[in-house]
Amino acid sequence: MQQRLIKIGLALLATLLLAGCATSARQLMPTPILYQLPGGQPVFEVTETSRQTPDVDLLFITDRAPPTPAELEAHAKDEARPAYGQERARHIAFGSVRVRMVPGLDWETLSEQSQLAERTREVNLELGPVRELGVYPEEPYPVSKGADGKVLRDRAELARHFEAKAELQGEVERRLAQAPKKELMLYVHGFNETFATAAFTAAELCHFLGREQVCAFFTWPASTTGNFLISYTTTTESADYAVAHLKKTIRTLATTPGLERLQILAHSRGTALTLRAVSELVTEAIAAGKEPIDLYKIDNLVLLSPDIDVDIAGQQITGFLSDPELMTVWPEGRLPRVLQGRLTIYASPEDRALLVSRILFRSRNRVGQLRPEDIPDRAQRYFEAVGRIDLITYEGKRTDAFGHSYFTTNPQVSSDLIQLIRYGKQLGEPGRELTKTGRVTWEFPVDGS
Repeated sequence: MQQRLIKIGLALLATLLLAGCATSARQLMPTPILYQLPGGQPVFEVTETSRQTPDVDLLFITDRAPPTPAELEAHAKDEARPAYGQERARHIAFGSVRVRMVPGLDWETLSEQSQLAERTREVNLELGPVRELGVYPEEPYPVSKGADGKVLRDRAELARHFEAKAELQGEVERRLAQAPKKELMLYVHGFNETFATAAFTAAELCHFLGREQVCAFFTWPASTTGNFLISYTTTTESADYAVAHLKKTIRTLATTPGLERLQILAHSRGTALTLRAVSELVTEAIAAGKEPIDLYKIDNLVLLSPDIDVDIAGQQITGFLSDPELMTVWPEGRLPRVLQGRLTIYASPEDRALLVSRILFRSRNRVGQLRPEDIPDRAQRYFEAVGRIDLITYEGKRTDAFGHSYFTTNPQVSSDLIQLIRYGKQLGEPGRELTKTGRVTWEFPVDGS
């Protein structure tokens, strides 16, 4: 049986890798249920600010390196060369990328098609111009030894660092000034994603969130080619490599003047990267005697199809709670506040892509495959006491090949995600009438799938 699972898992991984190589136009995600006509909520408010170009202008932050000659050769027949490849850069870069809505749609037509369950016009996503706006210095930053033997930072390099930070924050401020909501959505992709596919997902999420926020994505050097076993293990270590860069990104975004809230959405292997980065930032804040909620302004942290071991995730979520010596400035026993909103986990037992992880890591339980019954009552009671944590299980039909991207491909799930992020609705409220299965667990009604 185990050998059969291994063969299935390897076949799935190989298929995933082959699928991930394509960066041509792809279809816009289905319309979420809450918007579907007749009677659906409008995707866009009827204001002057909503009458804009169909293109989605995204901010990107990356530690991907420029494409290698081999990568350029592999995409020689593409209309546009890839802006970034799958190798690791020793710096952070940031910029602007346009995702086009094609073919030839005007704003009115796009708005109409965005309300239909069955579209009457084709709506595809295509990568447009990519403009790099700034680059942080190469790492590690140089140091020198002073006359007294002390190790000193290079002042010129420090100046370059803070110049890059100011440029990034300036770009965010510019975008905030034009945004109806003074908040930023940051999307972190998973395994087997290119710069282009990450941009597509960020763009369609931004589109159906009403284009009210500043929309950004952090793209790290996930592998998409080569021997699939090596590719997956390389990606795992590249996610570890990107933790420090994502921490720096979140810290920089959160301290941008005018930003009120940060919404972080992470998918697949990107959830392991994101959870570790946020966990380390929380530890930093607590060690400095500061409230994480004040420093980082994180509203919702959403883990979509998490490709992470249950025990590791639990440790990262609750680790600081079990280290009272860390929290020296909270002597009365009160816990620091981390989120304005909630930690929401979307899982599906039918997620076939996570079967690969279970085999390679010999991990019995991946967070992205959890059922309510997989969380014992003792754990449910604990998370209920901690508060602000929800596990939502989807067990309906697969709407994509591997049941791994249901947060965009299934209109029921995407609708719930939008109700959370855009409208701040709590589970059980109108629009989020899911079935409560435990103290912190919920599931989508199967008959609505």
